Amino acid sequence: MTGTPEEILKMVRDEKIQIIDLKFIDTPGIWQHCSFYYDQIDENSFVEGVPFDGSSIRGWKAINESDMSMVPDPTTAWIDPFMKEKTLSLICSIKEPRTGEWYSRDPRTIAQNAVDFLQSTGIGDTAYFGPEAEFFVFDDVRFDQTENTGYYYVDSIEGRWNSGKEEPGGNLGYKPRYKEGYFPVAPTDTLQDMRTEMLLTMAKCGLPIEKHHHEVATGGQNELGFRFATLVQAADFLMTYKYVIKNVGKKYGKTVTFMPKPLFNDNGSGMHTHQSIWQDGKPLFWGDGYANLSEMALHYIGGLLAHAPALLALTNPTTNSYKRLVPGFEAPVNLAYSQGNRSASIRIPLSGSNPKAKRLEFRCPDATCNPYLAFAAMLCAGIDGIKNKLKPGEPLDVDIYELSPEELSKIPSTPGSLEGALEALEKDHAFLTDTGVFSEDFIENWIEYKLDNEVNPMRLRPHPYEFALYYDV
Repeated sequence: MTGTPEEILKMVRDEKIQIIDLKFIDTPGIWQHCSFYYDQIDENSFVEGVPFDGSSIRGWKAINESDMSMVPDPTTAWIDPFMKEKTLSLICSIKEPRTGEWYSRDPRTIAQNAVDFLQSTGIGDTAYFGPEAEFFVFDDVRFDQTENTGYYYVDSIEGRWNSGKEEPGGNLGYKPRYKEGYFPVAPTDTLQDMRTEMLLTMAKCGLPIEKHHHEVATGGQNELGFRFATLVQAADFLMTYKYVIKNVGKKYGKTVTFMPKPLFNDNGSGMHTHQSIWQDGKPLFWGDGYANLSEMALHYIGGLLAHAPALLALTNPTTNSYKRLVPGFEAPVNLAYSQGNRSASIRIPLSGSNPKAKRLEFRCPDATCNPYLAFAAMLCAGIDGIKNKLKPGEPLDVDIYELSPEELSKIPSTPGSLEGALEALEKDHAFLTDTGVFSEDFIENWIEYKLDNEVNPMRLRPHPYEFALYYDV
């Protein structure tokens, strides 16, 4: 929904809305919210913001400097379809109330910084992003970690592992085979109605919807699609996408996860991200080069590839992310580009003779990322490639599985762990900070947070498979 503060407040009065829910994103990428009685929000709230305590938000303020302000964006308004009481939802950016400055660690502010930086360069005035976030739908999930126990258990009526299970009413046997779950019809696809409700609910929340379908993995892997949007709006849309999918799933008694690799030995969930730059309503990635790409687009690709190891610390920011980025599961582990090879990290989708459809698809990211940070970082890398005329090398238009070990060794690959990506980010982040989009404080805080809260805790805990390997040694 588009709107001005005046129009939003008029709608609140006319439709007798009593609750206004303000949402914002924390550093790792989870929505937080606070609901207000309608008379607490006025026109000044859209300028100065609404105060709250930022000390309990992950990666933000210390308790002695905790005052923050949520500033709602009136163009993000929608009626929350999951609330019993009619509730207006608004997405916020964060301000420092004492200075009136936008908060340098607020991801939505960083995303806007990236847009501002693009426009300041004169390269273009608009960056479009189109994320394709995959997810799993399970019927049951249980996990725990204590001093003497560590386990997880997920289950789905669609899981191939249940082909021999006794089920109420009898096991009908319609379970997608491992790696063969792409596009089956009912009764193998049991989630059609739920996905349709997810898609139509997204439309009610303002997303420009496109399609939905089952994905490759057994056990309920799916994808819904919405049309591309400007950078900040695309991130807003993705957060709404995740919110809707999880809540519709809960309504059906299902649980949804965007973890990249919740299942062993089947395809993981990625978030292929389409992107392009425009100026004055004209696409700038169309040209007479490889796959009808412009020189600018090829340099943009050069920037993504040059900075990919560091980028992945923001686009693939979990330890689980790197269990997806392994060969053999259609994962984009090769740091190369191609117009058809899906094992390359950058693919050039078919666009026919339509310049407006010309774009590139960065296939590495997954939906555990904070989209505001991920999109901003990708744009910064691409701009760095354009400014410095970085060449992407030759395209990878061969079957990667037919290459010899010697040939394969010449193709750079993605980092093998979150720790490796964080090390790359520590060494290579000038393309983020010299632009003013990210601050040095943010990068240092991000690396420290990820090491202290994810990488190092994982090091300390025995893995269940280690018992199979080593218990009887």
